[in-house]
Amino acid sequence: MSSVLYDAPGPKARSRHLIIGVIGTIVILAIVGFIVWRFAETGQFSAAKWKIFTFPLVQQTILNAVGATLSAFAVAAVGSIVLGLVLAVGRLSDRPWVSRPFHWFTELFRAIPVLILMMMIYYGLPPLGMTGITPFTAVVVALILYNGSVLAEVFRAGIEALPKGQREAGFAIGLRKSQVMQSILLPQAVRSMLPVIISQLVVTLKDTALGFIVTYNEILFQAKYFGSQAQYGAPIVPAAIVAGVLYVGMCLILSGLAKYAESRLRKSQRVSGKKGGGAMAAAADAAAKV
Repeated sequence: MSSVLYDAPGPKARSRHLIIGVIGTIVILAIVGFIVWRFAETGQFSAAKWKIFTFPLVQQTILNAVGATLSAFAVAAVGSIVLGLVLAVGRLSDRPWVSRPFHWFTELFRAIPVLILMMMIYYGLPPLGMTGITPFTAVVVALILYNGSVLAEVFRAGIEALPKGQREAGFAIGLRKSQVMQSILLPQAVRSMLPVIISQLVVTLKDTALGFIVTYNEILFQAKYFGSQAQYGAPIVPAAIVAGVLYVGMCLILSGLAKYAESRLRKSQRVSGKKGGGAMAAAADAAAKV
């Protein structure tokens, strides 16, 4: 079968793709095998290198670091979504004196790297008289400013991608602009852009690792500390493996929760569409024609 945009591969193309796939798999396995072999040759899998992680106090410290990472992520994720919604609505304003400040705010903080924001907040603000800034505050505020600016563009793109007829139908039945945005546009934009939103939240979770620069007691900070213990053979690689496994696990859990939420939203959307979607669409169409 074929279509205008895509032709199904023939026997020669399928054979070529199979050969390329096998060669690529062999190359990847060879690279991974070489890395594992070098780790084994240099004693990175020896008991002496991993002994430090068998102590209960070290395990409790790592669990506390995981809790610190998740707490910073939770606050930053909620704050980023709220800030992103506010910035997106402000940028879509019809009044230039409202939309332009939101536009420049978004472009400014979207262009500054998160690490620089953290350093500016933690090391730059206290000399200016703003005392009492903790590492947690610096990490969370920097993540909110950067990721909120990125999510603002995501929400704005999702809203502007919706058909203009929905906006016009809402105005035709007497809704105010805020009501149209809240009841019609934003719910659909969030559902359509949910994969992108979740991807940005995963980035937010991984960016908490930058907090070690401002001495925030998160996973990478503890991994760096344990990896520098010379009395246990300076287990830098084992500490990095432990930190990597923890980050991968948290990202997979977040992705799983996101997929579950997305499936629930789609299911509820189908159910509500069957119950009242037809009547609402008909009313909106009739109002638009009037």
